[in-house]
Amino acid sequence: MRVLLTGAAGFIGTAVAADLDTAGVDLQLVDALLPQVHGANPVVPQGLSRLDVRAADDPGVWDELLSGVDAVCHQAAVVGVERAPGDFPLYASHNDVGTAALLTAMARAGVNRLVLASSLVVYGEGGYRCERHGSVVPAERSRERLQAGLFENQCPVCGDNVQWATVPESAPSAPRSAYAASKVAQENYAAAWARHTGGTVVALRYHNVYGPGMPRDSSYCGVAATFRSHLAAGRPPVVFEDGGQMRDFVHVDDIATANRLALQSVDQHEPGRLTAYNIGSGQPVSIGQVAEQLASTKGLTTSVTGDFRPGDVRHIVADCTAARAGIGFAAATAPARGLVAFASEPLRGEAA
Repeated sequence: MRVLLTGAAGFIGTAVAADLDTAGVDLQLVDALLPQVHGANPVVPQGLSRLDVRAADDPGVWDELLSGVDAVCHQAAVVGVERAPGDFPLYASHNDVGTAALLTAMARAGVNRLVLASSLVVYGEGGYRCERHGSVVPAERSRERLQAGLFENQCPVCGDNVQWATVPESAPSAPRSAYAASKVAQENYAAAWARHTGGTVVALRYHNVYGPGMPRDSSYCGVAATFRSHLAAGRPPVVFEDGGQMRDFVHVDDIATANRLALQSVDQHEPGRLTAYNIGSGQPVSIGQVAEQLASTKGLTTSVTGDFRPGDVRHIVADCTAARAGIGFAAATAPARGLVAFASEPLRGEAA
């Protein structure tokens, strides 16, 4: 199999490239090497073509790269949480226009298999259940309740606190940021492309990814890198709210495995449509527990502030059942083991 891998020099793209190379996949590597991501002097993998996916509508640039390609693994994206509405065009341009242009080039070249990097952020809040009213969709938490230290979501019917539940792929999209909106748009463009071309799309909705080579102080997968950066500076991790926020942390090597399995099984999926899978560890852990696990490796204690960020999601945990059945994926690295190792692993942008 010959695969074109976009975003091949990034945190996740590097891991995916290494995994596919070990599996004997013939790779065509592409990355824009954006300075805000890779710095002024990026490390360029051997054989990588420095190209921006937004230029994919230029036949002279992309047709040769796509010649003989069996599938595209699309990891390229601007990630993170925007600081202001002025950042919105950045996400729309790189993530949405870039994906649309790449899909156009694939259609022109007759490449009809796509594995797309998506994200948990498409869901917004996670799943919730009320003891009296079953599955519910709570309203966004008010500033007044957050200021009072009342962090849990409430049932919209009776007002009681609700319990978190795992999120299946059938949950509706409810993006809360420009980045999240761009990931929803990427899926929608890919689904439309599949309907028009008869192509097949497998979208992998990554949950909180961590591992060696993660960008320092990254706002995406953010809390793990931020905690890790605090440790490197000899500071305890700082935890917002009460630390009870539940998440699913998945190691980057497991993300790489999921991409390989998706590529290997893409022909087993229905042509003309997009199939999405949650990719997580399947072992939920609280933010407070993550901080404690990391801090304990350095003899530090965590600092739980009670502070909050308006718009933050309280709980979101993956239901990974479909990924096991659809592509044979099961995470190999448990957070309890992987996070302890991560405390001493190098970050991208960190001095040696």
